[in-house]
Amino acid sequence: MQTVISYQKNISAFLLIIAIFLSTFFVNTVWAQENVLTKPITLQLTNVTLAEALSAVGKEAGAPISYSSSQFDTQRRVSIAASGTPLSEVLAELLGKDFNKLLVEGNRITIQASSGKGKVTGTVQTADGKPAAYVTVGIQGYRNTRTDEQGHFSLEGVEAGAHQLNASAVGYSTATQEITVAPDQTADITFTLQQTGQLSEVIVTASRVQESIDEVPSSVTILNAAQIEQQANINNSISEILGFTVPGLGPSTNKATNSGQTLRGRSVLVLIDGIPQSTPLMNGSRDIRSIDPAIIERVEIIKGATSIYGNGSGGGIINYITKKPDGDKKISGQTTLGTNGQPGHLANTMGYRISQVLHGTIDQFSYVAGGSYNYNGVFKDAEGNVLAQDDGLSQTYSYNIFAKAAYQFNASSNLTLSYSTFHSLQETDYINQSGVYGERPSIGIKGEYPGDPAGTPQNHNAFLTYRNEALPLNTFLELTGYYQRFLSTNRYVERANGWYGPGQTQISSKKKGVRLNLSTPWGNGIVKGNVVYGVDLLGDVTSQPLLDGRIYIPNMDMTNFAPYAQLKADIAEYLIFKGGIRYENATVKIADFNTLATGPNGEGSIPVTGATLSYNATIFNAGLRYTKFDAFNPFVSFSQGFGLNELGRIVRSAEESTLTQLQTDPIITNNYEVGVSSRFSLLHLTAAYYISTSKLGANLVDRGDGYMVPQRAPERVYGYELTADAYLLPNLTVGATYAYVEGKAELENGTKQYLTGSRIAPPKATAYVYYAPVDRLNLQLFWVYTGDRDRFNPLDNGTYRSSEGPTKAVNLFNLNASYRFSQALRASLGVENLFNNAYFPYYSQYSALNEQYYMGNGAKTSLSISYSF
Repeated sequence: MQTVISYQKNISAFLLIIAIFLSTFFVNTVWAQENVLTKPITLQLTNVTLAEALSAVGKEAGAPISYSSSQFDTQRRVSIAASGTPLSEVLAELLGKDFNKLLVEGNRITIQASSGKGKVTGTVQTADGKPAAYVTVGIQGYRNTRTDEQGHFSLEGVEAGAHQLNASAVGYSTATQEITVAPDQTADITFTLQQTGQLSEVIVTASRVQESIDEVPSSVTILNAAQIEQQANINNSISEILGFTVPGLGPSTNKATNSGQTLRGRSVLVLIDGIPQSTPLMNGSRDIRSIDPAIIERVEIIKGATSIYGNGSGGGIINYITKKPDGDKKISGQTTLGTNGQPGHLANTMGYRISQVLHGTIDQFSYVAGGSYNYNGVFKDAEGNVLAQDDGLSQTYSYNIFAKAAYQFNASSNLTLSYSTFHSLQETDYINQSGVYGERPSIGIKGEYPGDPAGTPQNHNAFLTYRNEALPLNTFLELTGYYQRFLSTNRYVERANGWYGPGQTQISSKKKGVRLNLSTPWGNGIVKGNVVYGVDLLGDVTSQPLLDGRIYIPNMDMTNFAPYAQLKADIAEYLIFKGGIRYENATVKIADFNTLATGPNGEGSIPVTGATLSYNATIFNAGLRYTKFDAFNPFVSFSQGFGLNELGRIVRSAEESTLTQLQTDPIITNNYEVGVSSRFSLLHLTAAYYISTSKLGANLVDRGDGYMVPQRAPERVYGYELTADAYLLPNLTVGATYAYVEGKAELENGTKQYLTGSRIAPPKATAYVYYAPVDRLNLQLFWVYTGDRDRFNPLDNGTYRSSEGPTKAVNLFNLNASYRFSQALRASLGVENLFNNAYFPYYSQYSALNEQYYMGNGAKTSLSISYSF
């Protein structure tokens, strides 16, 4: 059992003492300053000089006011009628524009002399009128600044005179304005940025704070709403969309599950608005496809182990950010109708899709609500054969209902309530005709499926979030309570290695949690930054029963309490440091149970005494990023992740009578990464190399009879990722990505063994061309390549163990085209597998199982029409 060693406890205690000391110091200092200007004043003066008024006000407030008599007309006659009026309001009335020159130091107020300089403020927005967050704004010769999430910016201390003001962001044309700055005056400017490509410089919330992607010392991939919509026109499964577009994520599987779709060879933690969807205690491999693309505003993928979130993030995080309540009308929305099928072999392949989104704002209340309903027809390969139905998407019915409402109490605080339910089941009148691995594929033939429909019967997510941006010390608070209920029904099998007779399992997970997140800025001048800190409390009850009532995995009742802190420091303007700590304190309670019989009359069943398993670990992260040069923006980072991955598999395969005799220690993942991004002229390039190690692993290996068990051996995974985007013309953009990953486990005898295909994907490359020949028409051509990987020898009989099959290269081309008839009406055409390539998906190749050796989709066309109002 892994515990926190003593020196880690001492470090944690020491850091806590420092944090308390600093908090007390800053509260006393800053709060004292705030109290001066908020102090109520009661004073009646009539027709006195300004000098007399300032003296009287200072005495009444107990705060001397210093100034130079040459700064303004001190003999000007003024009057005061204040009764419990804040000092700031009294001074603002007396000083007018000179009020902005106040400097407060403790209980002393100074009216600063004129510097002869001015100020530039403004707003940056996109072409559709939405705020452009984290855009770089600057004047040559002055320090640049970035817009906040509302698109606002401010530049102070600008010399009076004419200047050229620039606003720039990745994927947008640089906007320039000539401005004139007057002494002691403020120039207010509005920029509108025109998008030139698919990339935009967006904020990243998966790290729990809103920040520029350029300041994150790790690899990040962002999919915005436009990119998601383009890919959904081709294939509306979110797991397929991510498999096509995200470097480092395993290729798509053409299935309802995401088996083998790891991130950088390790488990990925899937979130919806920060709520965990993954079931790491027993991975059901249905967490990536747990939401419909129609309700997603963007997807943020943070790569590499992370200590800012908890259990299951050894490979990184996928965070689905749902649509926000917004809009400047009481009601507006979008209606989409679509159909799809395989034109070359149309019979029974027709499907349809309906989605509706409504949103609006009424006074302080805003909302968004919507839903989608989707039916897939029969899927066929390039030759017209019906695909095998093994957890496939063929003949799948799915829907997603979603609502989110927000109430704005004031400019700095709001309350948000959200609910989403996702349902997807395969209801088919086909059954599998098993093929022979490496010789002929499995296909679907007419027949009655004997079990219950496989898929996701329910995925409910609800949360309530309170936000306040105006706490003392300019602290931002976010407090969220959430509930998640997830069911995953696996396919029916006639026989299994884990139990006797036929059966069908279902993974059940109930999560309840509270997240407290605070962010406090600190410092100024040469060193400044923020501290993000808080605590996560999670209760997760996961089990795996059979639908006939037998219990495969008993209730695993986990409680996890995890405080954390993350420091960000902006040093000397261009050097960004981030470092953090998280303490995982988890317990898992498992009652007495019997393993399932593997033969008749209870043969092979083992009575197991339950236990309360305790897990404690302190995990760290640290990183640096240098941001001075757009052409060379490097980073280096170290981060750790915590995981109780596949605990359920260990429990259900118990061969001991007591749980405490099993090796259930958590996986602590260490991720080392170095990378760089580069922007110059029309190009945007990124590169990253990483090494990921762990003293324990959970690589699933075939024990010899087809039964997969976790291999608890040290692991080392490494790889690299490259991306390139070129904005050649305002209407022409091209780009490409390449990702390579490999990994090995070290066995007890010292030999090193490659990780199986369920963990390590073959090399993956993508490319795209975006072209708009006219304003109303947009064309996108995509290429996806998965390469070769052959690491294992066949058995003596010529077959391979499960998950050790060789994979051969696959090339696919997809097309999306959209035509805008008006601002409100648009039609789209998507084609998956444009050239009707006959191929075996990556999953069916590496699995090396006869029944799962199936072909991929033939050419499939989707047509939709959208109306916005």
